[in-house]
Amino acid sequence: MRIILLGAPGAGKGTVAKLLTEFDGSVQISTGDILRSAVKEGTPLGKKAKEYMDRGDLVPDSLIMDIMEARLQEPDCQNGFILDGFPRTIPQAEELKKLLAKLNLKLDFVANLDVPRDVILDRLTTRRTCCNPECQAIYNIKSNPPKEDGTCKLCNHETIQRDDETEAAITNRLETYNQKTAPLIGFYEKEGLLKTFLSLSSKDTVADIKKTLQS
Repeated sequence: MRIILLGAPGAGKGTVAKLLTEFDGSVQISTGDILRSAVKEGTPLGKKAKEYMDRGDLVPDSLIMDIMEARLQEPDCQNGFILDGFPRTIPQAEELKKLLAKLNLKLDFVANLDVPRDVILDRLTTRRTCCNPECQAIYNIKSNPPKEDGTCKLCNHETIQRDDETEAAITNRLETYNQKTAPLIGFYEKEGLLKTFLSLSSKDTVADIKKTLQS
């Protein structure tokens, strides 16, 4: 499959993407992951990105697109890819369209994960993350809690509530999403690629996406 996952913070994009990779061997790609990988491997593009990141600046779209182009041409993308949370803006979407045409790659569709605001707030305010940088396992104190003492089941490090997952921070993130990323829904609707899925359960959403792919 070749799809893009859109959705607000807390919509479950990462979980859905991970479950979909098990379906047909497609790889999950997020900009955060490919930037970190390029920096860690010390590629020429990674070194450029690191300069921006070390200064606390946003990595420019042109550099992100160059790194994305390199990533999409790696052998593991031959089975397909799931773009998780990318593009984030209309300019990125326009550049991605050009890049896919250049690489002769065609999207199956763009999956918009639609989740009510109260569900998102509940999901994110109850999320806990392992503080070990090598682990960063994600838990939910309601549906998938860490150990009773609050430590990670995988590495025994403390789990924490991230600063950007308090109710005030989430409200701000949702406002940013509505301003910058939500317009992509209209963009991909005009492209004839948009499919919207009510995403209250990641497993149900994955089943619905599979049905759409097979129809």
